[in-house]
Amino acid sequence: MKYFNTTGICLPEKNFMVDTTKKIDQILKMVYRGQYFIINRPRQYGKTTTLALLKRRLIPTSEYLPIFISFEASDCDVFKTVENFCKHFLRLLINDQTIKNNGFDKLISEQLDTVTSFLSLSDAITSILNTINKRIVLLVDEVDKSSNNEIFLHFIGMLRNKFLSAQKGGDTTFHSVILAGVHDIKNLKLKIRPDSESANKGGQYNSPWNIAVPFKTIMSFSPDEIKGMLDEYVSETGNQMDTLAISERIFFWTNGYPFLVSKLCLMMDEEVLPERDNQNWSIQDIENVVGLLLRETNTLFDDISKNLEMYKDLHNFIKSVVLGFNEFNFELDNPIISRAHMFGFITNTDNQKIKIHNRIFEEKITNYFLSKHQIDSLTNGKNITQPYISLEGGLDFRTVLDKFQEAVKEKYSKNDVLKSDEFLENDLRLLFMIYLKPIINGHGFCFKEVQTGEEKRLDLVVVYKNEKFVIELKLWRGTIAHKKGLEQLKEYMYKENVEKGYMLIMNKNKTKTFKKWDDKGIYCVMI
Repeated sequence: MKYFNTTGICLPEKNFMVDTTKKIDQILKMVYRGQYFIINRPRQYGKTTTLALLKRRLIPTSEYLPIFISFEASDCDVFKTVENFCKHFLRLLINDQTIKNNGFDKLISEQLDTVTSFLSLSDAITSILNTINKRIVLLVDEVDKSSNNEIFLHFIGMLRNKFLSAQKGGDTTFHSVILAGVHDIKNLKLKIRPDSESANKGGQYNSPWNIAVPFKTIMSFSPDEIKGMLDEYVSETGNQMDTLAISERIFFWTNGYPFLVSKLCLMMDEEVLPERDNQNWSIQDIENVVGLLLRETNTLFDDISKNLEMYKDLHNFIKSVVLGFNEFNFELDNPIISRAHMFGFITNTDNQKIKIHNRIFEEKITNYFLSKHQIDSLTNGKNITQPYISLEGGLDFRTVLDKFQEAVKEKYSKNDVLKSDEFLENDLRLLFMIYLKPIINGHGFCFKEVQTGEEKRLDLVVVYKNEKFVIELKLWRGTIAHKKGLEQLKEYMYKENVEKGYMLIMNKNKTKTFKKWDDKGIYCVMI
């Protein structure tokens, strides 16, 4: 029976997976044209599976011979010298199953002793390809896993020179070369020297792979593609669901990130269903599985924390985005924005602004920043959940804001740090989310939406069990601006289909006033 898979290569005959036929068709057009290109996508985005499926499609043809190699398991010694690397590259070709099946492994083995430099490797490649006399397609996975990428950069520079020479009829080289990894070739130098001043300024962007054509195939999954996978699952297992509604909800959380899509389905099928008699899926099931996923540790989430810790500029930029401190244009020429996009942290909105790629990442990254601060900074370690829960088990959000105001007021009278403009404009947002987190933890989520314009608003949508609350965080800019803010919040409440709204106002006046009042059906609290 088929199963959902989140590790290694996904295969259509073994796994429930999105039908990527159209995506593979688009990539094959580039291969047939003899183009060189880079599939650089974030971790666990389906790159290895894509290369494997490409190879499968090319093997039955008599004209093409695909070779699939990977540097993932390569020993560190391989990258210590050029000779080690060149011999290792030939051994990778020899070990490719397609090469063995066609009896070309002995041909390549004969070149091992002669290869000591990139010049001799170039000659060996020419000799091998002339003898095989097929259109060789080289698929190279995990190009950024090598311990010394400088040598690899020289290698692909050699391939570039062979490509240009072949275009003039002066050499024989691979028909098409596809490199796959997280880093684009221009970013590999950033990886080599992540903390260098020139890297931060973009000075390491000279590419030895400027022959590559842009790779524009969309590798994320659309709701329709997710639905097709779920339809197959229903047909094979007999478990029932509204596949359209479920696929849209999975997309709502993942924005089509391949690993996250498969992971939610895998957890639902193998962790949730075995524990109950009802084998059908519901929207609430997806919400519950998202909660389970956010509480676990996996390699993708580990990478998020690792990259935020490694790059200080990235850390500060993502913090500003996720907490709504600033609004940024989606400009990939900016090295920090390019790196954030490369790691999969961000994407662009319809109006070309930056947002966190998906809601699961947003939750995970927010939790990361909250954990960097004292969680009990306003609560003194007390259990703060109980006072906010109604007799019916719902959340009393008026009380949440009242108690938060009291806690800040108490701190304000004792701590001069809380009187600074920086705290009011930035850290108070973080402080409120820290305060809110243990209240909704395990029972709901908090979505953030940064609003554009001079208002510097941060709208929060809190989902607690089956309830939804809309809260606007903003600076006090006078009565006129407040009235405008009320109308904007009313519009947002209508969009979210809620009747009650809440406003947390940060007052930067030197004479601080702690107030709370109802204004046109919106409960306002000033700090």
